[in-house]
Amino acid sequence: MPLNESGTAEKFVSWMDFFAAFLLEWRRKMGVVKNVKEEIQLIRERDPAIHSSMEVFLYPSFKVMLHYRLAHKLYLKKHYFLARYVSQRGVRKTGIEIHPGARIGKGFFIDHGNGVIIGETAIIGDNVTLYQGVTLGGTGKEQGKRHPTIGNNVMIGAGAKVLGSCTIGDDSKIGAGSVVLGPVPPGSTVVGVPGRVVRSYGSARPQDLNQTDLPDPILEAITKLQKENEELKERIKKIEESGMK
Repeated sequence: MPLNESGTAEKFVSWMDFFAAFLLEWRRKMGVVKNVKEEIQLIRERDPAIHSSMEVFLYPSFKVMLHYRLAHKLYLKKHYFLARYVSQRGVRKTGIEIHPGARIGKGFFIDHGNGVIIGETAIIGDNVTLYQGVTLGGTGKEQGKRHPTIGNNVMIGAGAKVLGSCTIGDDSKIGAGSVVLGPVPPGSTVVGVPGRVVRSYGSARPQDLNQTDLPDPILEAITKLQKENEELKERIKKIEESGMK
């Protein structure tokens, strides 16, 4: 091949490499823009306190998820120190600690967020909502999978703790302040310490973010005992009246 043709071929290959790199960078930036748009839409849907899209950039949930996505990519590439460095910067800025090894699905939202902790082996499905003070943690120094798996469309109320390698089924709701140590069937509502299933739908339903109108199993048990006690009193009264005759 003549010299000029060889030089032209090298230039062509060089331009192709540049164009490929440009396309990759453009795709990466478009992915970031898409993620930002999705976060804005998500927060506007789930937080009635927001008044403009610009406020989203001030939300701890928005900030920490930007840090998490970068940290998670570094973690998958085994850059563990850099992953933890990025993650800890997110903690200092937001008060939310998400281990870079955690796996988080689409539509994830943390309302308020301060004090939320998500462990390394936690797996979170799509359209999950957490409130402030939630912990998805372990129960000791066990190895392997030691953090919870959260299904799709799950709401976990303020201050709730889900500990150990348990599974929270799809469409479930964990009441504020509950401590969950075992598996929860799909479509269930859990309250109490330790957490108990107090309602079970057993089928898919729209995500319910209501944290106040939850069953009170203790009150229900006391009410049942009171009712039974009154019934027993009536029966004894009738027996005594029939005996006197």
